Amino acid sequence: MLLLAFYGIIATLQVQGFGRVYAAYGGVFVVFSILLACYFDGFKPDLWDFLGAILICAGVYFIMFAPRNT
Repeated sequence: MLLLAFYGIIATLQVQGFGRVYAAYGGVFVVFSILLACYFDGFKPDLWDFLGAILICAGVYFIMFAPRNT
């Protein structure tokens, strides 16, 4: 738990733009979690799992690649 807390503190000290990368990492983590559950646990995703994963991937795309005025 201490290492996780330390990681959270270090994440807040990163340079500008790290928030976008961190959000994208979260999206990738969710999608790979579903894939690994399918492979290792025999999890069978339903329509809502697929739609959620697609929505997350779209969110990652917009976070990382949307044009910005800054």
